[in-house]
Amino acid sequence: MRAKSEGLAKQFETKAQEAVAVIEMLSDADWKKVTAAERWTVGVTAHHLAGAFEPVAGIITGIVSGTLPGGFSRAMLDEMNARHAREHANCTRAETVALLRKGAPKAAAVVRGLSDDQLAKSGTVFTDAPPMTAEQLVMRGLIAHIDEHVGSIRKTVGP
Repeated sequence: MRAKSEGLAKQFETKAQEAVAVIEMLSDADWKKVTAAERWTVGVTAHHLAGAFEPVAGIITGIVSGTLPGGFSRAMLDEMNARHAREHANCTRAETVALLRKGAPKAAAVVRGLSDDQLAKSGTVFTDAPPMTAEQLVMRGLIAHIDEHVGSIRKTVGP
């Protein structure tokens, strides 16, 4: 049994469900507020999070299979995120929730399918950062990513 990967997948699924609940409770006015951390609207921040699940799962798969393309820097990621923010400035709650509900099960399935040896495998995700293990990317790119952005949304909209 893959207890470690199952635990990580369940942790991610729980966080993703919490993200959906938070997003569904936002008002139209909340959706348009600008976050202090990202300096994007709440809607764009939520859409960014929702849109990251499948690509991060793909990178995790690349780590474990040894097929990361390479040549990708953190500055390139920042530019992709800025472009996403511009392109999805008018995203809706409904499309964002749908994207969350589509991507979360796919990412969880990737995580759930990893062995302990695969979780420990490392690869160079960013050319300007140390290599990371698949487990580190699950923790940072999926679980902590939800905490970061949902926390920012909560701080922006208040109690």
